[in-house]
Amino acid sequence: MTIRAVVFDVGECLVDETREYGTWADWLGVPRHTFVAQFGAVIAEGRDYRETFQVFRPGFDLYEERERRAAAGRPEWFGEDDLYPDVRPALARLRADGLWLAIAGNQTVRAGGLLRELFTGDVDLIGTSDDWGASKPDRLFFERVAEVTPAAPGEILYVGDRLDNDIRPAVEAGMRTALIRRGPWGWIQQHDPAADELATFRIDSLGDLPELIEKFNAGAS
Repeated sequence: MTIRAVVFDVGECLVDETREYGTWADWLGVPRHTFVAQFGAVIAEGRDYRETFQVFRPGFDLYEERERRAAAGRPEWFGEDDLYPDVRPALARLRADGLWLAIAGNQTVRAGGLLRELFTGDVDLIGTSDDWGASKPDRLFFERVAEVTPAAPGEILYVGDRLDNDIRPAVEAGMRTALIRRGPWGWIQQHDPAADELATFRIDSLGDLPELIEKFNAGAS
């Protein structure tokens, strides 16, 4: 099968989350470098990243704290300056190549609104875990992706930075995958043997995708 659709994760795939995690450190009242060090340690141990918050504030509830931040006038936010520089050129090239494009990740309703402000003119669909009532790595999330994409699962390329949350469950759902090496997970998980076994492509930039897809499709046809 050729690749006809490309679906992108959000955090550390399209959006550089450095600033956002810095604001969480500020909210918790801990030095940013301390928060980042603990964050990396949790990921390296294969634990849920949300456990990082528990170290600094036991009983921390991420959803409740998001609401408190919003009420305090400090809501979660990302904008054009937080996008990785290869995002816009890659989306434009892939669309010019005739591929159907979507963005789908574990995001809140508010984040979904921000994504639509940034990307409505660049992709064919934007979906979030809050929209669908299912979050990665649950199989239901990827079933939702398949339902809304006008292509068979084997014709969908899911692009993400996490082996555990993105690549493995997408493969289990019958999709092709591209693992991008950036952000905490991308670097920490890069030497996992499963990365080579599961990822159709391993990339350092979204700009690598057009040529890789073109070559893949030429071989498939």
